[in-house]
Amino acid sequence: LRGANMKLFMVHVGFYDDEVGEGIYESHINIFVAAGNPKSAKKKIMSMDKFRDKKMHIDGIKEINNVDDYEVHLIKNPKQKKARVYSYDESKKL
Repeated sequence: LRGANMKLFMVHVGFYDDEVGEGIYESHINIFVAAGNPKSAKKKIMSMDKFRDKKMHIDGIKEINNVDDYEVHLIKNPKQKKARVYSYDESKKL
């Protein structure tokens, strides 16, 4: 099934973490979320526990339509598989 017009958004968030440089440095991460529009993506991100717990703020939201020469289409799949993460050492050996 198609994702009912769901789009992929990358939300770039910033936060200050007391455990890193005594909180003087702003850290950033990208969080990917499926949503119908940027406003819904923002709402989803802001409702996440880690967003609230770390007092994050949103620096920007990017809709991801394509990567290289490929279009991005979301397909709903309630049986999510955990994605393979290649460690630093594994990545070096590729």
